[in-house]
Amino acid sequence: MSYDKYRYEEEKRIKKERLAQKTGGLKQVQISARAAQNDLTVKMKQLEKFLAEGHQVEIHMRLRGREKGNKDWALQKLNEFMKAIPVEYKRLSEPRFGGYGLGIQIAKK
Repeated sequence: MSYDKYRYEEEKRIKKERLAQKTGGLKQVQISARAAQNDLTVKMKQLEKFLAEGHQVEIHMRLRGREKGNKDWALQKLNEFMKAIPVEYKRLSEPRFGGYGLGIQIAKK
């Protein structure tokens, strides 16, 4: 076997291994505190798909204007959305405020 053929086969094997070890990354689902129920249903289906594929999901609730000052209300809305998730999940982090809203990370159990 020539060295060039050996090197080609080795590169092919390494590339195949690299593609096989790709794991689920972090996906993000953005919701609004005042979103309609149908909008939340669409986001819920997207979240279910991400969890089924094995990704970690960050749920980010955008808050605008004076909504940022009413953190209890925003946390209540986020908890309502979390209770509606039909897939079993575990919380990777607690809800945290920052930037333009609050976010939480979850993953499939």
